[in-house]
Amino acid sequence: MRKLFLLLMLVPFYGNSQEKNVINATRVFPKPDKVAEFEKAIAAHAQKFHTGDYKWRVAEIMSGPDAGGYTLVEGPHTWDQVDKRGDLGAAHQADWNKNIAIHLSQKTSSLYAVYLPDLSTVKPDDYSEKYAINHVFFKPGMYGEIIENYKGLKKMWEADKMNIAVYESSSSGAPQLIVVTRYKDGLKERQTGFRKPFPERYVAANGAGSFEKWLEVTQKTVDHQWGEMLFTRADLGSK
Repeated sequence: MRKLFLLLMLVPFYGNSQEKNVINATRVFPKPDKVAEFEKAIAAHAQKFHTGDYKWRVAEIMSGPDAGGYTLVEGPHTWDQVDKRGDLGAAHQADWNKNIAIHLSQKTSSLYAVYLPDLSTVKPDDYSEKYAINHVFFKPGMYGEIIENYKGLKKMWEADKMNIAVYESSSSGAPQLIVVTRYKDGLKERQTGFRKPFPERYVAANGAGSFEKWLEVTQKTVDHQWGEMLFTRADLGSK
């Protein structure tokens, strides 16, 4: 009876304990002739209004369809923190509208994503200055199969000591996996010859015939994908 009482006492603790695994990434695109004004305004805004739990990490998008834009990332948070965030107050909104929005084009996007530890080789808050993102959109009904397929990739990434953070989008457009390669040693990690060819590395980590199986499942589960490279702009983010 005593054990049952102690267990019941712990229920509220477990019920209220939430993992900080949610990020929000907002993308904005300054007008081509207003980049300098935008950068000055976004830095001042971040350092004044985005502190503590809601600090920003800002990165410049260097390649891909969103090149020329900037991503503003908050988190990781719990969903409860996201729920209670609000708009950070009237002064915050007024500063955004007066000093930042006037320099932006109409194009914008916002995404929530959940960190997947079972597929990642690096903690969500272990960042790098330069990184690449692969947006992998999977076919309906294929979630379980693509997740299992990526477990083989994790084995390879671990063997290669690669820093990969994998996220799943959450109610933010078409379902996707967001695979972030963090270049702790810089862009030389992308150099041909820095690592052995992908099929050779995959087989070394997963066994004979595994690459052919991975390729078969990938062709079955993936609808389309696209990539981009981003450079962190610490000068524009929260201090």
